[in-house]
Amino acid sequence: MQSSEVSGADADGFSMGDGQDTRRLRRQGTAEPEGFRSRVLTPVTLAVAATAFAAATLFIVYDTTTTLGEVKRELTLIGAAVAARVANEPATAVEGTLATTLVEFPALTRARIVEAETDFGDFFSYALPAGSHGMLSVEAEQSQAIGGLAGRGAAALALAGLVTTLTLRRRRNDAMPDHTERHTYRSLTSAIPMGVACWTSDGRMIVCNGDYRERLKLESDSIGYPEALGRLISGGYMKLLREESGNRLLELHQQDGSCILIDERPLPDGGFMTILSDETERRRTDVLLSTIREEQRLLARRYHEEKIKAEAASRAKTNFLAHLSHDIRTPLNHIIGFAELMECETYGELGDPRYADYVQSIKTSGEHLLNSFAAILDLAELENGQKVLRTDAVPLDDVINSVCRRFRGQIARAGLALSVNPDTGAVLCGDRLAFVRMVGNIVENAIRFTPPGGTLTLATFAADDGVVIEITDTGIGMSEERVTTLSQPFALGDATFTREGVGPGLGISISRAIAELSGGRMVIDSAPSVGTTVAISLPLDARHSEVPVAA
Repeated sequence: MQSSEVSGADADGFSMGDGQDTRRLRRQGTAEPEGFRSRVLTPVTLAVAATAFAAATLFIVYDTTTTLGEVKRELTLIGAAVAARVANEPATAVEGTLATTLVEFPALTRARIVEAETDFGDFFSYALPAGSHGMLSVEAEQSQAIGGLAGRGAAALALAGLVTTLTLRRRRNDAMPDHTERHTYRSLTSAIPMGVACWTSDGRMIVCNGDYRERLKLESDSIGYPEALGRLISGGYMKLLREESGNRLLELHQQDGSCILIDERPLPDGGFMTILSDETERRRTDVLLSTIREEQRLLARRYHEEKIKAEAASRAKTNFLAHLSHDIRTPLNHIIGFAELMECETYGELGDPRYADYVQSIKTSGEHLLNSFAAILDLAELENGQKVLRTDAVPLDDVINSVCRRFRGQIARAGLALSVNPDTGAVLCGDRLAFVRMVGNIVENAIRFTPPGGTLTLATFAADDGVVIEITDTGIGMSEERVTTLSQPFALGDATFTREGVGPGLGISISRAIAELSGGRMVIDSAPSVGTTVAISLPLDARHSEVPVAA
């Protein structure tokens, strides 16, 4: 993490320096030669350099061609004159030829005829003007011509380099892109949906988009990077998150609590770009989500703890009732047995006839308590998994017929009408006695809470993946709140349910436990004064998966 001096921010606020810190930061991690090339070798500079050096090259080629052609022609004429002299031609002819050469190439010929120790000294002395030495040195003059040619070429190249240097110098001093480049920057920044600004290497603004201008409340683009950063801080603080390969990522926390990320990226011409992205809402959302996750974690842990406590309490209650029921059944059986002996007057008459009624009441109450404790023991064993159900192939129609035979007389005495749909032929996998008890408990409740003249319907529906057993009555019904309480053991409903012979309210709980242990589930739908429907879904036996279609 860098200190505040890296970004120009100190204890008194943001430092409005000369931009040296900004330039130093932008150059970190970048080699100087590459940075120099990126600052001066712009497309305009390259175009000017190519044009200047191309012109210099063309000039050198033209000058070389012209000069060599003149030298070649002059040497040809001089060679012809020398050949004529050797062939003993008349002096007048040779003089005429040389004179012609001097007239056509006065500068070249006169410059190339110098004193030489040859056999034609007199002849060339005649041709040279006064003051010449009469000596010929063609090779030396050719070297002088070539030297002049090289000098003119070097001058042309130097001129091209000077033009290019002036272009480079102007670009380095200005450091501001031209109009075309600035238009390109402006078009690119306007398409970015965040605050974007482009800066020169010394921290002067090139261009910015509307979001950046609106956030800093700028009226023009004539602002430096230190001043812009100072406006952004405005009483807040800033820290460096990441810096690598010329890129910097700053996190700015403003005084109003907003959070802004400043992403600085280098540009090819040596400048840099700043991208402002408002992270306030995202940070708030992250904090909110973290808070929610933490609360959910705490709630889940509390729920788990409470669930463990509730399950432990339920097991403790069930075990207590099971032990209590087991301890009470033995003396209760004795009471029932003695009541039967007294009722039969095995060891003599009781005397007063009222004793017979008392004995009958004792026997009936004892049997009722015995059945209640037996139901408690069964529920405890089912909930604790101590009672293992068989997995036999059980025809569904046999279960329904057994229940109908068991309760047909009771239904007739209650003045109800029984309706049973045709056989389905489905085969279940489970305990036959448990299935009969499951359906019998529901039918018994329906008989008990349906007034005379009502209807009781047993319907079965078979499909490829299971069966549904529906027991529907037209009894007094229940409200939604009462239906919810039926999922708990020992629930008897409201006061209208308190009738003679009502048990501990475990029939629904035992039926639900048997359905769930058999791989099914039970659902209750009821409405006051309309009736109740209990639907039990059970899986089919895999060994008898094909279900006949009922006629």
